[in-house]
Amino acid sequence: MTYLTKGNKAPDFKAKNQDGKEISLSNYSGKKVILYFYPKDDTPGCTSEACNLRDNYKNLISHGFEVIGVSPDNEKSHTKFAGKYNLQFNLVADTTKSIMKEYGAWGIKKMYGREYEGVLRTTYVIDEEGKIELVVKKVDTKNHSQQILGLLGIK
Repeated sequence: MTYLTKGNKAPDFKAKNQDGKEISLSNYSGKKVILYFYPKDDTPGCTSEACNLRDNYKNLISHGFEVIGVSPDNEKSHTKFAGKYNLQFNLVADTTKSIMKEYGAWGIKKMYGREYEGVLRTTYVIDEEGKIELVVKKVDTKNHSQQILGLLGIK
């Protein structure tokens, strides 16, 4: 499994968003990116996280950030999720889990004493030069925007 840390070059990727448009990380060259990995559209924790990012989107944009969400859900699921909650940012369909694996956001999880593979909720902040500036592995889904800005020392 890949373990990316602060200072590593963020791996580029190409995938389709909720509108069926192919996007890549390299499209965001020169911009700061909040790349967040989440398990499933329209579930309680994932909805809290997405809505917190949505509610603080203008503030994040004002600090120069773009937001990209990645989950193993397909484009149709992302379209429904983005529409239902009025999400203004890209949601990437990683149905093959290749992006998640490259970023170390897919791995062994434990629940009720059982081990299984799944999405490891993780957020990467990538700087304008494509380097990882911050890795958040213990995501506060209800206050994620504030958590990111606080860890970066931004008020």
